Amino acid sequence: MSQAFLRDDAEGEMPRRNYGLPDRDDPDYDRIAARALLEAARVSETQLAERQTGYYWGEPKLHPYVEALRAEAEAAGDERLEQLARRFLR
Repeated sequence: MSQAFLRDDAEGEMPRRNYGLPDRDDPDYDRIAARALLEAARVSETQLAERQTGYYWGEPKLHPYVEALRAEAEAAGDERLEQLARRFLR
C-alpha cells in the first residue's frame, strides 16, 4: 500500500498494546518478536508491532520462527494465524 494512504497520526487512534517483549539481548527476543508481529497482524496493528519489535513485516531473520509458528497454527487448526505466517514468509 502506498504511504500516501497511511495517516501519520493513525497510531494515536489505536490503543498501545504491550507485546510482552523481553530485552533485546534476550536469546528468545527474535522468537517472541515473530509471534508479536503475527498476533499484531491478526488485529491490524502491524505498524505498532514493527515499531515495538524493531523488525519489519517479512524480516528474513525471523523466518525460522515464523515457520515454526505456521506449523503450530496448522496443527492447532488456527487458519488465520497460518495464513498470516504464510504471508510473512513470502
